[in-house]
Amino acid sequence: MPHSKRKVRKKRGSRTHGYGRVGQHRCGGGRGGRGNAGLQKHKWTYTVKYEPDYFGKHGFKSRREKANVINVGELDEKADLLLKEKKVVKDRDGILIDLAEFGYSKLLGRGQATHPFIVKVDSFTKSAEEKIKKAKGRIVKVENQSASRPQNKAI
Repeated sequence: MPHSKRKVRKKRGSRTHGYGRVGQHRCGGGRGGRGNAGLQKHKWTYTVKYEPDYFGKHGFKSRREKANVINVGELDEKADLLLKEKKVVKDRDGILIDLAEFGYSKLLGRGQATHPFIVKVDSFTKSAEEKIKKAKGRIVKVENQSASRPQNKAI
């Protein structure tokens, strides 16, 4: 059976409840300043322990654009699904894929190609080119097409 909590009777009628006279438990003075005041002075130990990265500069933002990449193996795995969903076209030479449409700007060579691909892409590695050619496909280099198209539109 639940019981109500007992009434707290401590310090009733004592006026300041153990905090001394006139305003010793009020305002910012009781806590060494409001907010982050004193973090480099009297609250330095707190800063060192809990917020060591609060002051100073840290690192930089890289201005290099990261290439959105896909491997030959991934492309090969997804080829049947893309054909089924009619996102790519199959003609007599092979499966035509414009990687910029899917937000990719570079083709890498991990994995194997079993389908003959005709891939349009900004850049590619030698191993990717070899594997595509081995599967009786080819790569068509397209200059900076992905810059004007939306990024991260995954296949």
